[in-house]
Amino acid sequence: KRRKENENMYILKNSLISIFRNKGRNILIGIIILVISCASTVTLAIRNTANNLVKEYEESHDITATISFDRGQLSNEFKGGEDAQKSNIEAFNNIESITLENVNDYGNSNYLNGYYYVYSTSLDSDDLTKATDSFEYEVENSETTTSTTSTTTGGSEEGMGRGHGGDERHTITNNNTTTVITRTKEKFESSRNLTGDFELDGYSSYDAMTDFVNGTYQISDGEMISNFDEQECVISSELATLNEIEVGQTITLKNSNTGTTYDFVVKGIYKDNSDNNNSSSMYSQSANKIITGSKVIESLAEEDSSLVTTITPTFILKDKDSVDAFTAELKEKGLSEYYTLNTNLDELESATKSIENVETFATTFLWIMLSISAVVLFVINMINIRERKYEIGVFRTIGVSKMKLTLQFALEILIVSTIMLCIGAVCGSFLSKPVGNVLLKNEIESVQEENEQVSNNFGKGGPMDMKFNGTVQVETIDTIDAVVDFTVVAQLLGIGLALTLVSSLASMISIQRFSPLTILKERS
Repeated sequence: KRRKENENMYILKNSLISIFRNKGRNILIGIIILVISCASTVTLAIRNTANNLVKEYEESHDITATISFDRGQLSNEFKGGEDAQKSNIEAFNNIESITLENVNDYGNSNYLNGYYYVYSTSLDSDDLTKATDSFEYEVENSETTTSTTSTTTGGSEEGMGRGHGGDERHTITNNNTTTVITRTKEKFESSRNLTGDFELDGYSSYDAMTDFVNGTYQISDGEMISNFDEQECVISSELATLNEIEVGQTITLKNSNTGTTYDFVVKGIYKDNSDNNNSSSMYSQSANKIITGSKVIESLAEEDSSLVTTITPTFILKDKDSVDAFTAELKEKGLSEYYTLNTNLDELESATKSIENVETFATTFLWIMLSISAVVLFVINMINIRERKYEIGVFRTIGVSKMKLTLQFALEILIVSTIMLCIGAVCGSFLSKPVGNVLLKNEIESVQEENEQVSNNFGKGGPMDMKFNGTVQVETIDTIDAVVDFTVVAQLLGIGLALTLVSSLASMISIQRFSPLTILKERS
């Protein structure tokens, strides 16, 4: 046992001596491994950073699905001809609308993380002026007519023929002027599309307010509604300006079919930041949109059955694999063939495509570099073994086994590789940081701006600390200084060990083939 321990110590000691004795060759091997280590560190850091970015994006951007009307399916059943128009309309009217009960049923699924919806209706008002580029005004018209009447006075018929000595007659003409004033209403309007009635949208949660999340709408005065079942609302700045409405006032809407009125307290005023180049109207499309909670619409619909409502659900899927399964489940639950499920999966994949390309490039470059490095180290080690044939012959003659000789050569490369890998990891960490900064800088800045903007969009009453769907949280990607982490170091050590084993193959093959007597004879 002591002899075996002594042999092992001798192998380790001789390995260290050989490293210093063959400085030139080991320096060459060390430089190659240093370059490999440095390049591998940078490549692994970029690869892992890109991979983490994709995961962070997928975790913070939910896969959402919405149910939309499939007009293509309906058009397949349309009939042609003038007489078919009525039957086509009847076919359209017979398609059942999606109800709140349907949405709750569809949302009760193992393939979902949750769901939200927008409950909408349309109301009128006797007090509010609709924001539109069409209005009626009264015009006063006046029409003057003149009538003429004549009257003859004096003389008689007998005197008419008596010449100048007869009685004199006089004709009197009267002009009568009459002025008729009429008042009529004329309509002055744009020849383009006009806005509709007041649209009342009830949101089931803050997540459903995607226009506020992405910055299309932003609270400019007051605050967002805080209670989704109270008759509170926020209105557009255009509607507020037109009707001189301030935060805290009460507006009254009504159902024109029944005359029922509803009072809403204005909690906030929002502005529309959308870049709408549509010149068909002087107002934005959201000018007459009033926002409230979904429970309010639900309550109004229960009290008044004549109120026409629509519901737009959005489902949050667990993962990509749940899309097809959830679609099949909807069909089993009775979703009409005239509806289809649309997801944002393509948009998510498109958004991360550039980052995934960086990851693919880094991985490809890493494999190519390691393959070339393994071949180079194998060749250098083969040359090293051939130059040390006499040393191998001496060791074999004094009884050192082939396995121990192989272990010695592998140990030499392992020691050099470990030292160079450590140095390369340190150098690579300094190089990978600026590379990581370039990769992450734009992403971090855009996420910070987006996160701050979302809070501003909801105003002081918005949910500042909640996690919004579709918004990357800054805290998840701001660890840019930790690009070279434990994972990178572990992978780098694995690469070093793999290269050492590949290089040791040259020692194993050569030593197994060498005969000590033949080596010594060639030497003599």
